[in-house]
Amino acid sequence: MPKLKTHTGAKKRFNLTKTGKVKRAHAYKSHLLNGHGKDTKRKRGLRKGAYADVTNAATVKRMIPYK
Repeated sequence: MPKLKTHTGAKKRFNLTKTGKVKRAHAYKSHLLNGHGKDTKRKRGLRKGAYADVTNAATVKRMIPYK
């Protein structure tokens, strides 16, 4: 069986749970976090993790075969 290459961008962004769901982080959390239209409530919500949609899960799992 040939080996597969892991997609390096995907391995940094996604994790798999034990049940096989794909965990992801929220977007828009990297900069402009002090008073540029994002209130505290929104920024607090961006801290929490989320799951990738089931329509994209199979694609992501193919990109990270050994995680």
